[in-house]
Amino acid sequence: MAPKTVDIRPGVSVLAVLRHLNYRPWYALGEFVDNAVESFVKHRTELQATHGDDIKLSVNIDIDTSSPPRISIRDNAAGIHETEYGRAFRPAAIPPDRSGLAEFGMGMKSAACWFSPRWSVRTTALGEPITRTVHFDIENIVNDDITELRIRETKEKTNHHYTEIVLEEVFHVPVGRTTGKLKDHLTDIYRAFIRDGLLELRFNGEALTYKPPKILKARYYKDKDGPERLWQKEIEFDFGEGLSVHGFAALRERASTTRAGFALFRRGRVIQGSGDEGYRPAHIFGHPNSYAYQRLFGELHLSGFEVSHTKDGFRWDDNEQPFLELLRDYLDAGDVPLLKQAQGYRVREPATQLRRTAKQAVSSATQAMEARLPSVLPGVATSPLVDTPQEESPPNLLLAGRQFDIRFRDRDWAITVELTNDPSQDWVLITDSTDLPGRVRRLGIRVSMAHPFMIRFAQTDTEHVEGMLRLAAAIALAEVLATNGGVRKAGTVRRNINAILRDALSDP
Repeated sequence: MAPKTVDIRPGVSVLAVLRHLNYRPWYALGEFVDNAVESFVKHRTELQATHGDDIKLSVNIDIDTSSPPRISIRDNAAGIHETEYGRAFRPAAIPPDRSGLAEFGMGMKSAACWFSPRWSVRTTALGEPITRTVHFDIENIVNDDITELRIRETKEKTNHHYTEIVLEEVFHVPVGRTTGKLKDHLTDIYRAFIRDGLLELRFNGEALTYKPPKILKARYYKDKDGPERLWQKEIEFDFGEGLSVHGFAALRERASTTRAGFALFRRGRVIQGSGDEGYRPAHIFGHPNSYAYQRLFGELHLSGFEVSHTKDGFRWDDNEQPFLELLRDYLDAGDVPLLKQAQGYRVREPATQLRRTAKQAVSSATQAMEARLPSVLPGVATSPLVDTPQEESPPNLLLAGRQFDIRFRDRDWAITVELTNDPSQDWVLITDSTDLPGRVRRLGIRVSMAHPFMIRFAQTDTEHVEGMLRLAAAIALAEVLATNGGVRKAGTVRRNINAILRDALSDP
């Protein structure tokens, strides 16, 4: 009797190309987990009839980094039935039912070929008393144009069922920090299945568990006497044409530059937003240093949207911007305005964090001072004393400006605050009109964004720029008030500040 074989036509040559896919290791490993979840869900009734209602899908990923490196993925799902062999091992053999996690017919083949030049699948299907093993040697298959692979069969107990995939001589060996990232991403990608008790996912023997971040409970920042509330809300909207979104959005109790952001789900699995790669579009989150970027997070389940064949991103077509517009509206609607609270809420950091930040700041600043002040201070100290000068900045270099009026000491003041892009300007300069009785006092405060101090510490982050602008305004106003109080040559202090900032404190 001729040995059994499996037909892997057509397109065996594509197997060699799969090594060059733009995979990341967690998405590649996810393909094997997807197949296990799909098999378990599809045959759950039969599995429960055999083992009871408490049966749980178990997937074990083990990585051996010794030479030659090896990865094995074993699950206790229903296995690959004999009737499914033709489709399971042929490239791009699309399954008849595409409503689950296995929809492109490429997952196992593409991920295995990306990881390894030689790999094997050993499986026994529920109800079939046979274990079947198939070996892939990609170089031999392509060079010899092999179109059929031999199936090795051995006897097995009827109630046994599993699939084990072994990847030999692995190209992309997860080591060091990549191992930690792998665990984080896999935990996040399958969090819903882990949380619901359907899946037990183990990585080198360690059970992966998902711990959701604590949600902020606080007063609305504009209502300091109001009640505390939990900053979380449900999100649900419909695009029509079969496209819809549901889930939740919330604010983290502790801000995080790496762990905030949305996780975008499809069919229970995270497609975008796992690990430290949260989905944080600028239209909603702003710049990386914004408070929304560090606090806003959530889980959004998208229905009707297509994904890439590697399942690492959505194919938005023209739908992403409308999605973001609707989402932004929902986030601030009603009595739980998440974006407003994220931007306005402030909390004092714990003493340990403040101490760590303070040590870093003091160390860096004092190193700069120690290196440069000895050569800078003699020139500053011997410069002549000056009054507040009447200085102007070229109007074509103005970036932004605004005037406001106040009443102070029975006088009307018109104060103009401007940011310029003038590289020749000092950090802060002021103009002060002649103080004539009964006339409006006109005070101009200009800060140069092109000054090396601003280039180093405050360029694109709005809050950093605003903080510097407020400090400059305080220096300018203090100078004017000192002059009004009779202090002679009050402009000397600001002149010295400008010189020290430029010559000593702007460089690392």
